[in-house]
Amino acid sequence: MNYLRRIVKPQNKEDEEFYYKIKELLNFKPIKLSHYKKAFTHRSVKMVDKKGIPINYERLEFLGDAMLGSVIASYLYQKVPNGTEGYLTQMRSKVVSREHLNELGKDLELIKYVKSNIDSRNIGDNIHGNIFESLVGAIYLDRGYNYCKQFIYDKVIVPYVDIEKLEGKITSYKGLIIEWCQKQKKKYSFDTYEDTGNQAIKHFSVKVSIDGELIAKGRAKSKKKAEEQASKRVYYTFQHLITNS
Repeated sequence: MNYLRRIVKPQNKEDEEFYYKIKELLNFKPIKLSHYKKAFTHRSVKMVDKKGIPINYERLEFLGDAMLGSVIASYLYQKVPNGTEGYLTQMRSKVVSREHLNELGKDLELIKYVKSNIDSRNIGDNIHGNIFESLVGAIYLDRGYNYCKQFIYDKVIVPYVDIEKLEGKITSYKGLIIEWCQKQKKKYSFDTYEDTGNQAIKHFSVKVSIDGELIAKGRAKSKKKAEEQASKRVYYTFQHLITNS
């Protein structure tokens, strides 16, 4: 039964082309192509199965997120035997941060496989990380835990996970600024507002003030990104004081 399952071939030219592209990306043969087709299908396509259930990457993204967290946690547990629970949790968060996963997705150029009715330039940066997670979920369903683990080692751990560099990596500039201000008993404020202007896509701007003085501004497509952008500028303004406090 398993042998018959393994020799299934693509049924048309489009699937055949997709099969070989995925095979090259994964470095192993995919078995059930439908998992990978779903992993690269955006909700805007509005595909549904015979039962009316949506066919897109979102559920696979959830599964892939869990698999990534599990494999990375296991690796860190073995790699850093003296690491406390808090340390290991923080390190795992740095590896699987949205920013880092977006970088991974971009490096693998996953966006070129995505089927969507929205221009990729208007979807947002998180699509890169979301698709990476959905791909991990598809691998798990198609080939099981060991293949999934090996893919994560090959694509994430070996090329990107450097313990010493991760220890110094900042995952949230806003959180760092707030923590520093509280520690130094400084008053801070994040004034965030919509700033679309003449652009069709909604933007947000944020002003960060410390002790009543405006320190930095940021502008992005989401409140979180605008706050992070402004906070990063605040960090570099006070970097010497923050790192030595």
